[in-house]
Amino acid sequence: MEELNKEQFQIIGCENINSEEIPRCSITYWQDAWRRLKQNKIAMVSLIVLIFICIMCIIGPFLTPYKFMVNDSKVLNQAPNIEHYFGTDDIGRDIFARVWVGGRVSMMIGILGALVDTTIGILYGGISGYFGGIVDDIMMRIVEILNSIPYLIVVILISLMVGQGIGALVLAMTITGWVGMARIVRGQVLQIKEQEYVLAAQALGSSSSRIIARHLIPNTIGIMIVAITFDIPSFIFGEAFLSFIGLGIQSPSTSWGALAASSQQYLMFYPYQLFFPSLFISLTMLSFNLLGDGLRDALDPRLRQ
Repeated sequence: MEELNKEQFQIIGCENINSEEIPRCSITYWQDAWRRLKQNKIAMVSLIVLIFICIMCIIGPFLTPYKFMVNDSKVLNQAPNIEHYFGTDDIGRDIFARVWVGGRVSMMIGILGALVDTTIGILYGGISGYFGGIVDDIMMRIVEILNSIPYLIVVILISLMVGQGIGALVLAMTITGWVGMARIVRGQVLQIKEQEYVLAAQALGSSSSRIIARHLIPNTIGIMIVAITFDIPSFIFGEAFLSFIGLGIQSPSTSWGALAASSQQYLMFYPYQLFFPSLFISLTMLSFNLLGDGLRDALDPRLRQ
């Protein structure tokens, strides 16, 4: 038989292919999550709306010469115009300034309440999920007892004991509100603690506190970020509801809920007084929920490409 050699063969279509070449730059988990979030147009629009609302809450009161607490009897119940962009209320106060000052209070309560919830929920849920057994049973029974206490009763009791204000509202809403975050963190920790790297850390002699702080909690950050974006609008709505029934922010201070409560009696005659605070409550809650949906998809490692 005739001997075969490589000169008799020709490679076709593979001249410019380098099998060892990296097809694209290596990116981290968070860079990939940001890339996927940017592809979600609804989530990005929601993020822009939230940034705009936050900026206006900061600079909005300075865009009008009228102070939010100063009333003028000459301009009672004026409709929106060039001087008063959102109109005036029943005692002549500028609604534009009051909406953005109230937005500061509502956003502050939402963000502060979510941070307190997250901090307590991480610690409680992380400890419960990691140790398991009788520790987990006792801690979860405590959570179920706290979760069974009616929300409104807690708020009324806290208001009677502490008084009314931002601090009292945050305390009343978080004293039992953290149980949801604790359950989320516990569920994640129960899954993660069975992984090989946790077993390796235990074999190397790492303490329980180090394993929880360095391995378990960081791997639940994605879930917690999504939970926070859903937690903030619930606190904003809770503040609006409590202010609406008279248990929240009281005059002369204001919030979106307090503005809606004070203007609902004039709805038939001056609907714009209720429209603007209700609009920003709805926009903020909707934007946070849509952003949370986008973050949930972006941070899900199963959807990573």
